Amino acid sequence: MQVNETVSEGLKRELTITIEAAALEEKLSGKLDEMKNQVRLKGFRPGKVPVSHLRRTFGRQVMTEVIQETVSQSSGDVLQEREMKPAMQPEINLEGEVEEVIDGKADLVFKVAFEIVPDIEIADLSKIELEKPVAEVDDAEIDEAVERLAEAQKNFEPKDGKAEEGDLVVIDFIGRIDGEAFDGGTADDARLEIGSGQFIPGFEDQLVGTKAEQKLDVTVSFPDDYGSADLAGKEAVFETTVKAVESPAKVTIDDAFAEKFGMENLEKLREAMAGQIKADYDNVSMAKLKRDMLDKLDALHDFELPPTLVTQEFDQIWHQFEHELENEGKKIEDADQPEEELRAEYQTIAERRVRLGLVIAEIGSKNDVKVEDAEVNRAVAQRAQQFPGQEQQVYEFYSKNPQAIAEIRAPLFEDKVVAFIAELAKVTDKIVTKEELTADPDAEEADEKPAAKKKAAAKKKPAAKKKAAAKKPAAEKKAAAKKKPAAKKKAAPKKAAKKDD
Repeated sequence: MQVNETVSEGLKRELTITIEAAALEEKLSGKLDEMKNQVRLKGFRPGKVPVSHLRRTFGRQVMTEVIQETVSQSSGDVLQEREMKPAMQPEINLEGEVEEVIDGKADLVFKVAFEIVPDIEIADLSKIELEKPVAEVDDAEIDEAVERLAEAQKNFEPKDGKAEEGDLVVIDFIGRIDGEAFDGGTADDARLEIGSGQFIPGFEDQLVGTKAEQKLDVTVSFPDDYGSADLAGKEAVFETTVKAVESPAKVTIDDAFAEKFGMENLEKLREAMAGQIKADYDNVSMAKLKRDMLDKLDALHDFELPPTLVTQEFDQIWHQFEHELENEGKKIEDADQPEEELRAEYQTIAERRVRLGLVIAEIGSKNDVKVEDAEVNRAVAQRAQQFPGQEQQVYEFYSKNPQAIAEIRAPLFEDKVVAFIAELAKVTDKIVTKEELTADPDAEEADEKPAAKKKAAAKKKPAAKKKAAAKKPAAEKKAAAKKKPAAKKKAAPKKAAKKDD
């Protein structure tokens, strides 16, 4: 094997690798010899197929496999021997007439083009000063949390009077369009809380003031953007019978209430709620600490970036921006900034992401930070739990997609590196209010700008998203999940949408 470095410009490298025809022939002969004892051909006893016959029958096919394996293995070996770390998958191009190589008449020559990861001198992490906002959980917040829990667990009891907002009605109905019943427009004993928005607009309003055993026609129009094209924009009449009216039963928050949630008493329930709120606050605190950390890391490191990585990152960000505009019914010309300025801003964001991704990867590599398979498996299990009834499909998706697993592993690795840096850095806790902790940092930055700049910054909706994107390194991207199916509704107007989605 001969290797020549034909390009060495900045981070760009290109190697020309030559594998002699004799070396390929040796590999071909070895594979054919192995096949002799495995192939079953009509007219030959097992293990007695002549290699010459195998060569005539399978020679070209096997040589193609030999070439593919040789290109992959030899290019990897060369990069490892020369201690070259590609920033991405190298581009490989075969040279010359491939047919002649397959026929054994020419050497295999191919070029390997790639960009290397730059040499990164990591700053002294112990000198980084970070501020971590911390908010305490007070009794009022615990009271609110327990009350929300009670509200979610509310029961209903029979009511003699007329139905009001917040009451629950038990109804039978048959829906018709132009006098004809439509599929999914019928239900018996449907339980509907008035004001819940469970049915299409206008349906629940017409049940206010009704009483048990009352019959009425509810006339509504399906929204123009309704999920079923057969129903969208059409007027429907629902022949409705109110079978019962129930009002919310007052929930007493006491020890008995706490026991419903497996708690010993109300005090233990409040402790659990306090712990949950504290955990949520800790997550926000860590997110803001991480943001501060990434800002500091970005400011402390400056090195040449692999051009292709930056281009790929920019293209992804720009595509997302165009998609957001499209969803708003806009084009680039409708943006509040010239396209040239927007591209310049997104270019800066792309460079920041790539820079931080490389810095985090280098810190993790030099300090032997690893993500264990068990951690990845737990993350996949958590993802699967988000899709009730489809868990097996989720597991199969990740088991068959190494790239998807890599996207699960990347944020886990990044979080471990961030935790590692936090242990070395000088972290100071700063007590703040709940409002200060949960405030949008992008809005805070805008408030600190001069008035003229604030006005300009506030004009463009995607700007906030741009800033948020700028805070994230490339490794922080999440795996794209399959869209979660909509929960089935109990009543026909929503069932029809579900059926035709």
